[in-house]
Amino acid sequence: MSAKYTITDLVSLPNSDVKIPRLGFGVYRAHGDKCFTSVQHALKVGYRHIDTAQFYQNENEVGEALRKSGLPRSEVFVTTKIMSPGGSPEATYEKILESVEKIGGKDGYVDLFLIHSSSSGAAGRKELWQALERLLEEGKTKSIGVSNYGVKHMEEMKAYAKVWPPHVNQIELISGTAQLHPWSQQRVIVDYCKKHGIVVEAYSPLVRNYKANDPTLVELAQKYGKTTAQILVRYAIQKGWVPLPKSEDPGRIAANADVFDFEISADDLAVLDGLDQGSAGAIVEAVVNE
Repeated sequence: MSAKYTITDLVSLPNSDVKIPRLGFGVYRAHGDKCFTSVQHALKVGYRHIDTAQFYQNENEVGEALRKSGLPRSEVFVTTKIMSPGGSPEATYEKILESVEKIGGKDGYVDLFLIHSSSSGAAGRKELWQALERLLEEGKTKSIGVSNYGVKHMEEMKAYAKVWPPHVNQIELISGTAQLHPWSQQRVIVDYCKKHGIVVEAYSPLVRNYKANDPTLVELAQKYGKTTAQILVRYAIQKGWVPLPKSEDPGRIAANADVFDFEISADDLAVLDGLDQGSAGAIVEAVVNE
């Protein structure tokens, strides 16, 4: 089988000259030395996209791992996120700036900064977005986007956004739980993003390993000579999403990136598509579109 993608592939962001690596590495719940070590290992095996957040409390470790990797800063794409406003436009901006400095130093930058949750209310979402737009204007981030936004949140932004559409929508929950995998495909928001050129990121496409013994998944893994995790990562890639698998185990970190030497057939993609349970398939909660 021909594999159409490679680990070095990049995806263009809408209305931007920025390109995001097709595969990323997530660091949710990785702290201290474990975070530092796992990021270093991910970079060694070929990942060039690291996804962190203020909520994860490990931006310092990501920044340190990046600086000690020996890689040029321009070769690694770093995403972080802000969860909630700071109480005023200036305070919100300062919260964002703190993250940039933790990751990139005083004169550094991040590649993508996201609003981590849609839960701040209309006024809060506006304040957060305008702070991100300011950061973008100042060159301290290369792109900006959102997370866990449904159609109604996207449409709401049009009233005040200077930058629209958002470059990315990372579909996850306030807890950091991924909700984009075969059992919860959230097709309404995914179709909306596709229509507007918004890149969809899938945090933790491995479904917290809850589905590792699913008969359909196990059968496909055996057919392709891959692990169930590799099937899920590859599925996300072939769907056009940017998956962000997370692990602290060196073997699994490498294995989750070893998905570019095979291709899931159209028939088997359809089988995985058929597992969709809509909102009921989400581990915790799906995005709200109306």
